[in-house]
Parts: sequence; structure tokens; C-alpha cells
Amino acid sequence: MFDDKSILITGGTGSFGKRYAKTILQRYKPRRLIIFSRDELKQFEMQQSFDSACMRYFIGDVRDLSRLQQAMRDVDFVIHAAALKQVPAAEYNPTECIKTNVHGAENVIRAALDNEVQKIIALSTDKAANPINLYGATKLASDKLFVAANNMSGGHITKFSVVRYGNVVGSRGSVVPFFRKLIDQGADSLPITDERMTRFWITLQQGVDFVLKNFQRMQGGEIFVPKIPSIRITDLAEAMAPGLPTRTIGIRPGEKLHEVMCPADDSHLTLQFDDHYVIQPTITFFHRAHAYDSNHLGEQGHAVVQGFSYNSGENQCFLNIDEIRDFNRIGLGD
Repeated sequence: MFDDKSILITGGTGSFGKRYAKTILQRYKPRRLIIFSRDELKQFEMQQSFDSACMRYFIGDVRDLSRLQQAMRDVDFVIHAAALKQVPAAEYNPTECIKTNVHGAENVIRAALDNEVQKIIALSTDKAANPINLYGATKLASDKLFVAANNMSGGHITKFSVVRYGNVVGSRGSVVPFFRKLIDQGADSLPITDERMTRFWITLQQGVDFVLKNFQRMQGGEIFVPKIPSIRITDLAEAMAPGLPTRTIGIRPGEKLHEVMCPADDSHLTLQFDDHYVIQPTITFFHRAHAYDSNHLGEQGHAVVQGFSYNSGENQCFLNIDEIRDFNRIGLGD
């Protein structure tokens, strides 16, 4: 569906954007693949590897509506990946986080509607479900904006959906490269926040593939959640540095023990498919009626039991130490 189409990625120089661009170029023949981001150095560095004739690089910030409107001219599909994502940084710089994650989301929606973009998927996070930190709260607000945008679209063709998933192996600022750096420096222990801590675990390529497939599935207004395994932080430390002691340093500002992707409060809206969940919108779309238990790929879903919660600490699938080691090797070697 991406052949001879124009695709724009906000935050396109990040881990996800680069992998998404690589995958699109390998599998399809797009007319244009636009990288929209605010860091000129990262764009310069990305151009050294991604120099296909279809590539376009736009310097711009999602806080700037007029620049987004210009960048989205004649664009068919948008992936909104731009965000301020560091939990402690958001706690200390709340206004900046709101400007990018909430007001930026508003601008992306307006620019997409103004340019009759066909489909747009916004990347969310497990931290947006029952948020206790500012980053999660801004991403919840962003999710709500993108779902409600399907009502704003009126006579426009634009459809908006959201993809929510957990921690990505090896992504910038995540625990795996942090542990790896300490190990390479000869650390005598690894710092962990709490021995009970669990996280959902997904490779970057799995995340990209899930987003690609949901462009085919989407009807507009859904939040897509993949079924992925969990890990224990203590098992991750052991997998990366067998026998190396750990030391508990305490939970960071805004951090959770366990992450949730489908809250129990949304169980009446949650549908289960073979390899993913769909959280249906809480609002009614006046000009569109969808039966979300069946998607455009013909996949069938069914309602979960009331009170169901998709929680990293209660997940039915946990990776053991050897599986984490293999999983990380695949994720880091992608």
C-alpha cells in the first residue's frame, strides 16, 4: 500500500524513524519518504545512510504548525513519532514536555486535515495507560486528541489511529545501552531501581512491523496494542552480565514498578485478536460507524472479560534469562 505514495515521519531521525525508513525502502517503492525533525546534525548523519532519490529531509518542529502544514503537502501517510520521552526530564521540565507532546499533537492533526492526509498513526507508550508521570499524562492526552480527531475530520478523508507498545530493546536512553556502557567500563555492579520491576519488551523491528500492519488494519479511532513478552529487571541484569552484583537505587521520579498497556478501566472497550489488542474509542463518531471486532485484513476479535488488565507484572509470557539474551541479540543486531 506504500508503493508510489508519500510518507512523512515526524521525529524521523530517532531510532524508530530510521528503522521505519529502512524497512519502507527495502519493501516498497514510495514516491517520497519525508523525514521531519528539528536536529540538523542528526539529519545530516542520517543522509549518509539514507540517500535514496525518494528521500526528503525537512528541518522543523512539531510545535510549528505552519512548517508542518508545508511539510505535509501531497502526503498520503503520516507516522507521528516525535516526542519528548525521558520520564525524569519531563518531571523537571513539564512545560516543554506539554508543548511538544500535546500541542505538537494538535499541530500534527491540524496539518494532516489541512492537507487531506489519508491515514495517520501516532506512536504512544505503555506509560499513557493509568499515567503517574507527566510524560505518560501528555501521551494520554495525545492519544485522546488523535482518537477525537476522527470526529473533527468531518468530510475529510483523514483517519487517525494510535499504536501503543512497551520498552524497545536498545532504543536511545533505554536501560540496555545504559547497562552495556557500564559493563564495558568495567562496573563492579549494575544499578536497578527496584528488584520487583517488570517491563514489556519488544524489538525495534517488531514495533515497525506492527505499525506497518496497522496501516492496513485501521478504521480510525482504535488504539492498537501488540501482545509481547515481559521481563524482570533482575533477569535483564543477569542476562547482560552474568554473576555481576546489582544494587538497588530506588525508583526514579515518575517511574512505575509495572507497566500497563490495556487498563482494567478500559476492559469494556478492549478487544482481543490473535496477536494484538484493540482499545475501542470511548466516544461515538457521528459521521463514521465502525465494527472494530473485524478489521480490513479480515481478522476477528472478541471482547475481553470485564476487569481485564494487560500488565507487565501479570503477563502470561515472561522471558527467561536465556530468552532475554537471545531477544536482545536480535534487537541490537537488527
